Order: sequence, then C-alpha cells, then structure tokens
Amino acid sequence: MIKLTIFTPTFNRIHLLPRLYESLKSQTNKDFIWMLIDDGSTDGTEDLVNQWKLENEFEIQYFYKKNEGMHSAHNWAYERIQTEWNTCIDSDDKMPKNAVEIIVREILKINNENCYGIVGLDADFNGKILGEYFPQNLKEVQMMDLARKHKVTGDKKLVFKTEILRKLPPYPIFSGEKLVPLSYKSFEAEAQGYYLIPKNEIYCLVEYQEDGSTNNMWRQYRLNPQGFAFMRLKKLNSKIGVKEQFRNAIHLGSSVLFTKNYRQLSQTKYPIIVLLSMPFSILLNLYNRYKTKNLF
Repeated sequence: MIKLTIFTPTFNRIHLLPRLYESLKSQTNKDFIWMLIDDGSTDGTEDLVNQWKLENEFEIQYFYKKNEGMHSAHNWAYERIQTEWNTCIDSDDKMPKNAVEIIVREILKINNENCYGIVGLDADFNGKILGEYFPQNLKEVQMMDLARKHKVTGDKKLVFKTEILRKLPPYPIFSGEKLVPLSYKSFEAEAQGYYLIPKNEIYCLVEYQEDGSTNNMWRQYRLNPQGFAFMRLKKLNSKIGVKEQFRNAIHLGSSVLFTKNYRQLSQTKYPIIVLLSMPFSILLNLYNRYKTKNLF
C-alpha cells in the first residue's frame, strides 16, 4: 500500500517541471504518488503531464484550479491526498534519488500519536546543506524552537501526517491576495502540542528562482498584507517570548498600514508591545514601499 504523496503546486513552470519529474523517475523507491496542483497555468502543463502519465513510471494525479496562490494549492492538495503521509516538493526543486526510500523507511517507524511529521534537510543542487544540521541528541522538536532554542537555521523539508493536517484549519483565502505564510500549518499543529521528529537526511534539493516567493519577499509583503498580518497576529498572540513578539508586532503594524484594517491591532493580547513597536512598524512600512515602488 502506498504511504506517501508528493505534491507539487505549479503555475506556468513547464520549463522547470521536467527536472523534478526526472528526479522522481530516478528514485530508488517508487512507492509514492505524485500529485500536481496546477494553479491556473496557461503554458501547456496539462499536456506535458498527460505525456508523463503514459510513461507509467509511478502514479501521477493532476488537478487544475483557478489561480489563487500557493497556499490555496496546498488546501486543494490536503483535501485530495489519500495516503497517510505527504510532502510538498516545489516545481523548481528536485529530490535526491534515495529521498523517497529514506522517507518511507522513517515513516514506517513512527507510531506516536503526538508526532505530526518528520523534518529533514534541504540542500542546494551541489549538496550543500542550507543552514545547520539538527543536534544529534534532538529526538523531537517544534519548528518554532529550531532557530530560537536550538540555533538551527535554513529551510527544512517537512513530511506530514495527512490525518493530522486535515484536522487543522485550512489556509485562509483573502480577496485579491495570493499568499499566506506556509508556516501556518505547523504553527497550528504545534499550538495543539504536536511535534516533529528531526532527521539529518537530505530530502530535497532546492534552487531559488528569480520569480519565486523566497526571492521576492518585499514584493510578497506588499501584495499580500492581509495574509502576512493574519500570520503575524497569530504568532504575536502565542507564547514565543518577548523578543519574537516584538518582532512580529513590528511586522503586524507594517502590514496593517497597507491593509488599513486597524481593528487587527486591537485583537492582540499584548497591546503595549504593539504600541511600543509602532515607530518601527512605520519605518518598516516606508522601507517596504521604497523597495516595491516599481510595482505601482
């Protein structure tokens, strides 16, 4: 029985998808489903995927939807995944040839109800780890503690239990916006006491694109202020320490200056922190406007 779904949100990435497909074809274990969520592509992605289906290397599922952004594609995937486990591999990334074999081996060992997944390493195409390895004695962890408590930075690859993810609220959809931080799912899971099992194995090889969300964060902040304000308010109201609360209050204030939904500032449990952070929020907002002045 297939245990793992690898899902890929894509939007006009026909020039990049073949690289990912080839890496999946080369897997030493093909006990997985590849699910593509096409977020409104107009570049012939569906025709290409249909050709790959004929090759019958592994099961491919394809779903087409209107363009609403990465987080919306994640919602679609979570509603349709039938396997016990899942992971997202972006259209501009690929997997080492033994990644599925390693992941399947690890998930078969897990029987703890409080574990919502495993977290492995990302590396660049030369195999260089992004950020740091996990401490050898670290047996379980929450994403919110990685950098703050364990000094582990850099992007990591998560493999989720589908059943637990389905119990969590979906990513909210804001009119006119196309991004809510994808960390929302982990945040909600960990707020309920779930944790991850860290593994010092490379699950994903990444290459950041010029048009990707990672390389365009100022642009994303400007175009998706409701999504970012939503996530900043969530974090600010959690128990993450004063330093992190202050940082999130600064970003919340900056986003609210774009949305003009000032009532959000009254929804915080820490109004004094929000008040003290406002001068910095104004400066951040002005800097964001400067960095994105060519958009308008």
